[in-house]
Amino acid sequence: MPKVTHFEIIGKDAKKSREFYGSLFGWAIDANNPMDYGIISPTENGIGGGISAPMEGGSPTTTIYVEVDSVQPYLDKAVSMGGKVIMERQVIPGMVAFAQFADPDGNVIGLAETAIPPA
Repeated sequence: MPKVTHFEIIGKDAKKSREFYGSLFGWAIDANNPMDYGIISPTENGIGGGISAPMEGGSPTTTIYVEVDSVQPYLDKAVSMGGKVIMERQVIPGMVAFAQFADPDGNVIGLAETAIPPA
C-alpha cells in the first residue's frame, strides 16, 4: 500500500531555510553532500525529509513523496485521471528513483520507488 515517506521544502535560500526549520523544530539537518541537499532523518514518530534551493528557474514549494513499487504506472494513472507529469522518472544511483506529477488542481506530488537503485 503506497504511503507518504518523505517531504521536501524548497526555499529561495537553502541555508536560511535549513537554519529556520532546524531551529524551529530542533531538526538535525545534514547538507554535507555534493547536491547541498539538507537531509532530515526519519524519527520514530515521523518521516524524513529534505531542504534545498530550487532548481534553476524554480520557485519555493513544499512537496510530499509517496513510496510506490514503480513510479511509471502511477504517473500513467495520474495522467489518465487528469493529472500532468511534472518530472519524468529520475534516478540518483544508490539513493532513490523518483518522479513528480500535478493533480488536476495543480498540487505537485512526488513518487519514490521502494527499491533503492544500484550505485
